[in-house]
This record gives sequence, structure tokens and C-alpha cells, in this order.
Amino acid sequence: MSLTPVPVALRALLDSVPGPTPAETLPLAQCAGRVLAEDVAALRTQPPFANSAMDGYAVRAQDLARGAQLRVIGESAAGRGFSGRISLGETVRIFTGAPLPEGADTILIQEHAEDVGSPVIRVVKPTDLGQFVRLAGLDFRAGEVLLKAGRRLDSAALGLAAAAGHPTLAVRRKPLVAILATGDELVLPGEPVGPDQIVASNSFSLAALVEQAGGTALDLGIARDNHPDLAGKIEAAREAGADVLITLGGASVGEHDLVQAALKAQGMELGFWKIAMRPGKPMMMGRLDAMVALGLPGNPVSSIVCGHLFAIPLVEALLGIDDPERDRSEPAILVIDLPANDERQDYLRATLEIVDGKRRVRPFAKQDSSMLANLSRAEALVIRPVFAEAAKAGDPCRIIRLR
Repeated sequence: MSLTPVPVALRALLDSVPGPTPAETLPLAQCAGRVLAEDVAALRTQPPFANSAMDGYAVRAQDLARGAQLRVIGESAAGRGFSGRISLGETVRIFTGAPLPEGADTILIQEHAEDVGSPVIRVVKPTDLGQFVRLAGLDFRAGEVLLKAGRRLDSAALGLAAAAGHPTLAVRRKPLVAILATGDELVLPGEPVGPDQIVASNSFSLAALVEQAGGTALDLGIARDNHPDLAGKIEAAREAGADVLITLGGASVGEHDLVQAALKAQGMELGFWKIAMRPGKPMMMGRLDAMVALGLPGNPVSSIVCGHLFAIPLVEALLGIDDPERDRSEPAILVIDLPANDERQDYLRATLEIVDGKRRVRPFAKQDSSMLANLSRAEALVIRPVFAEAAKAGDPCRIIRLR
């Protein structure tokens, strides 16, 4: 079987998504980090009235000759506006955010006024018509679309939705991603480790990536290398209503790699298997009814790299985020020489530093896909395209940031 190029595999994976998850309505306070399912339009105009941007005096611009004296006839504060009208030679003491009184068109800031004896001020420095006045609707008007569906709600977006009068928002349900580690050699952290066993780590890494992308991770534990146990765990994912099943390990070609067969036995339609990438070649994708099945390699680094390249875009597609297939790479400069590459696209763990505003990356000398310590120290993956020529220190490259 020929190897599937990374872009082709990603396109096939995203094409397998049946559509965004359903919408649910949540209180605004529970929407941080969630993704909008509907456009958000303003329910009110902001500001709802003309108001002052500074502390000072509400005046008529035509009264502001240097040295002119104005009589203070009242006060306008935030939440307690002045109810009268300003006429010739009059002013109202005003504070930031307070409504502009009727008849006023300008704010004379307090630094440009002198108290010459209550209730009179003198104009020290005139100002222009409309200065320091926030007109009604300066920020937005009722009915204006402020946030588009597919927007992830950060602090600014949540503040805007609140200011627009929304106590609740329609957001996408978090995709449920079931994660299943496989292998007789695995034990959970804290359990006794036999002479031929290792501690399972991939489930925790992938769960963190899923949650980071906006999904909910469901840990199915460890399936042993036999068909009944695998079948039971796969059925558990289906019964839980998982949108995605990520399997870890068992997707290669050995006699103990049973995941693909177990999934096919339950009706999985295979999309692709084996990717032209390093690390991560034995990756698999298929559809099991409405559930996307993504089989990642068992080597820790391979599974995490595949998670960054495939699992995160998959969760984003299920959330309805715009362009989950976007290029996530950035330009950088190599600080060491690299040999020519072969038919698999390389993702090299590397350190990253910013020098004179430029990203400089140094791939580690050792790139074995079992080495988690290197990955934990890496800040980026250096992308080496298929059949890339040898590169020299100082050459440009593309990277994907890991954090």
C-alpha cells in the first residue's frame, strides 16, 4: 500500500466529519472557550446615549473663546444625568461616562478650565467642536452582527456579547472524543510494572490535546491484545455517543496489531492507512457509522505529533471553526545543517529562540519516536518536506509551534 501524503490525509479526515456538533444554549458565564453556533447580533445600542469620554464640563463649542466665563448650572454623573438644558454661557460639571446634557456638544476637560469662584469657571484653553464626546452607537448599534458563528469565545468576545445584552449564547456541544490505549505491555501510572511492561502515557497526552482544542476526552482505559477486549472497548465508545474514537497503538502490521481488524469487524469503512510522515507512519482513519475512527501510532512522540497535525483540526472541524485545514506553520531559520530527506515528511523536535526578531530553531540530534523527554523540551517541530534537499545553517524553514 502506498503512503498517503499528509495534506491528502488531513483533507480526507476532515471530509469524514458529518458536520458540526449540535448547538446548546449556555449562560454567558459558562461560555469561555466555547465556539459560537450562531451569529451574535447586538440587542441594544452601545453607548445608548451620547456621553463624556473625560472628566470636565459639558459645553456648547460656540461659547469656548479663551478667557470666556461660564456659569455651572448642575452636574452629570454616570447613572445620574443632568435633566435640564444648557443655554448660552452655561455649563454642566460632567464625569466620564455620564450622559451629555441637552444643548451641549463638546467636553471641556477639567485641565482646560479654571474655577474662578462658584458657580463660575473660566476657559483656559478652548477645544474643538465634539471633542471628548462619545456619540450614541459609537461602539455598535442594535441589530448589528458583532460575532460570527465559528468564533471561539475569548475574554474580548465574551465582554462584547455581555455589552450587547446577551445573558446566554448558543454554542457548539463539545465533541466527545473517546481515547483507547491498546497493548498487553501497558499499565497505568501508579500500578505495578511487570518485567516486560511500560507505563501508559499517550492517553494523557492526547486527552490534553483534545481538551485544548475544545473537545471532551473520554478515557476508555487500556484494551488488551485480543479481539473480545478491543470489541468491548469500541462498543463502549459507540454507546457513549462519541463523535471520535482515537486508538493508540495496534494500528501497524504486526501479529499483535489488531485494532484495524477489530474496527472493521464492527463495520468501519477504512479511509486511509499509512502516512508519508515521520514520526507517525502507521496512522489510520475510518468511519464507523457516525463516529470518526482515528488510529494513532503507539510510540509516544508519534501519537502526540499526529495529535497536533490531525486530532486538533478534527476537533475544530466538529466545532464548526472556520478553516480547520489552515496552514499552522510559521517561518524560521535553521541554526544547524540538515541532511536531505526521503519520501516521508519529517517533523523534527527542536528548540526555538527569537534573535533580532527572527525565529531560530535547532533540531535535536536524537529524534527517536519513543523519546518523550526530548518532546517535553521542544518548543517547535521543524517541517522537512518530502525529498527536501540538504539544508545549511541559516537556511529558511517552516515550523509548527508546540507551545
